Amino acid sequence: MNSNIRGIVIDPGHGGDDPGATGNGIVEKDYNLKISKYMYDKFKELGIPVVLTRDSDITLTPKERVNKVLNAFGDSKDVLVISNHINAGGGDGAEVIYALRNDSTLANNILSMLANAGQNIRGAYQRRSMVNPTKDYYFMQRNTGNTEAITIEYGFLDSNKDDISQLKNNWMLYADAAIEGILNYINKDTMNNNYYIVKAGDTLYSISRKYNIPVEELKSINNLTTDNLYIGQKLLLVSNNSYDDNMYVVKLGDTLYSISKRYNISVDDIVSANNIDNNIIVVGQKLIIPTANNNSDYYVVKAGDTIFMGNNE
Repeated sequence: MNSNIRGIVIDPGHGGDDPGATGNGIVEKDYNLKISKYMYDKFKELGIPVVLTRDSDITLTPKERVNKVLNAFGDSKDVLVISNHINAGGGDGAEVIYALRNDSTLANNILSMLANAGQNIRGAYQRRSMVNPTKDYYFMQRNTGNTEAITIEYGFLDSNKDDISQLKNNWMLYADAAIEGILNYINKDTMNNNYYIVKAGDTLYSISRKYNIPVEELKSINNLTTDNLYIGQKLLLVSNNSYDDNMYVVKLGDTLYSISKRYNISVDDIVSANNIDNNIIVVGQKLIIPTANNNSDYYVVKAGDTIFMGNNE
């Protein structure tokens, strides 16, 4: 799938008078909401259109919930619906339910990331209605039109004590894993403007290679005293001071043309001053700006100029 999605609807399952499953000190509706609000904030940071079906402990009927889904970004196949749940029934591990109208790509992306985060995996599956096998069993898949609707079950709240401890301690890690799976599916990098959000498996070295920024510079920009990172950490890729005197640090989205317009100089001037080949620049690259300190009222004399030529009045 490409990155042209209309938006993501996040559905915290249950709520209000419907607590969902309970056990071992976990109330499903509460964890569903925590995970969903966390995901919502991350997608907002990345500039992805996102809506919650509920942002507090309220009761929603299935019809109300479906209406919120379909009214968020319309009934379209380029709308993702993520319904968050905690499972029950004595099993173990995470699973993802996907609609009959869709394939398993998104579901398996998420499960792969959950496995990388250390959670056991049960698998991705579809479930058909027993009344009408052409329809989905669960209303979140059955009644949500053409959207791509999945249900993530992050684990079992009534499984053994080790699993419960993992769920309580790692819910944020699992939410990050689901986010990463979704971003991979829509071909969206965890990069926004001038910062990068750390994913599972990232190291300072791998990030430095990806964005062509020395490790020591990354550490300096972010005031890091060790090489340790954590999932969800926000790393600046450029200094808050984008330029110093006549030096400019390339940011995401910059081009030679945009920089030349900013400083009212030509692209050729920048290329010449920095010995740039093929007009290629990269994030974090330091560029000399030949006239960064020049006032527009001054004229720089060139070979062949005379006082008469320089006077335009």
